[in-house]
Amino acid sequence: MDSKKSDNKRNVVVVGGGFAGTLVARALSSKLDASQYNLILVNDRPYGIHLIAGARMVASDLDQLDSEDKAFIPYSKLFVHGNGSFQEGRVTAIEEAGKGAGGEIVLSNGERLAYAALVLATGSSWSGPLGFPESDRDVRAHIQRWRTQIADAKDIYIVGGGSVGIELAGEIKEAYSHKKVTVVHSEGMLLNGIYPEKFRKDIERRARGQGIEFVFNDKVDTFPAPGAVGLTTRGGKQFSTADLVIPSFGSRPNTAFVSTLGSDVLAADGSVKVKPTLELQAHAGIFAAGDIVAWDEAKQAAKANAHVSVVAANVLSHLAGAPQTKQYKGSFEIIMIPLGKTDGAAYANILWGLMFGGWVTRLIKGKSLMVGTVRSDRGL
Repeated sequence: MDSKKSDNKRNVVVVGGGFAGTLVARALSSKLDASQYNLILVNDRPYGIHLIAGARMVASDLDQLDSEDKAFIPYSKLFVHGNGSFQEGRVTAIEEAGKGAGGEIVLSNGERLAYAALVLATGSSWSGPLGFPESDRDVRAHIQRWRTQIADAKDIYIVGGGSVGIELAGEIKEAYSHKKVTVVHSEGMLLNGIYPEKFRKDIERRARGQGIEFVFNDKVDTFPAPGAVGLTTRGGKQFSTADLVIPSFGSRPNTAFVSTLGSDVLAADGSVKVKPTLELQAHAGIFAAGDIVAWDEAKQAAKANAHVSVVAANVLSHLAGAPQTKQYKGSFEIIMIPLGKTDGAAYANILWGLMFGGWVTRLIKGKSLMVGTVRSDRGL
């Protein structure tokens, strides 16, 4: 795609077709004047992956989630009244024309795409089962490979007792109740200190009720080669029958290309430094949303909704040459952890701190993993 458009419209580009990026693109598509602007969504695969369904999708074929009418989210109806387009590609660099004067993004195939305003919403990169590759063929092979490994294993160890690790353990038990599943976690309780001890103990109690076992205050430094049997932790514990060890920790903002703007744009953890307007510091007209935002909050899809309203409003203000008045002030912490389709727990730090059990968690998330809601929010 040429960086200049023959119709002389200015480009508004959203990079990242995941949870936050699609919501930003849809919001902008309903507000941008199509006679003046081309709205373009850039993503490295031809659909988004609904990561909330990721643990169930890799654990088994339950609900047949790996399809474009389930957890693969096509962009065919994303843009309101068709006001937008999709460009498949991976961004490798950003080149500014001048302060607030737009610039170009550079794709891995060498193509350049001009922008008058740019939104970065590239999410997190994961290792292990949720580390989905770029191409459709590789994504499907990745899912099938993990399903096969899990189906063939008898004694499974999941390293990382955050929400993803807990959910994955629950999904494996949902599909294979007879398998031995153990979660290894570096702290003395599941999750981390963002959440109260009462909630952390409650989700552990519920998981144990499903037969999930735990190793606390320990880590795994060396993962066994595929097909190998046996595991030794950093603390010296040995599990001789472990035949599948799954990493479920260490997500990192997918922001390597953003560093081409300069060494000062990223925080130490790789997240993007922003103002309260969610515009990048010292880079006018470039905004960030979703997991990549450097903000003191848990990285969750639920936060994206609050980011989107701020970013969309301020992109429009930037294009109009008006002051950006919309500011992000943070969101309350909320977490919902299903244990398969039958149990789970949730917590929200509002009022005195509200906890919910299996019925609420199953109704809102565990039963359908919000697939229908996410698709509807994107025009499907």
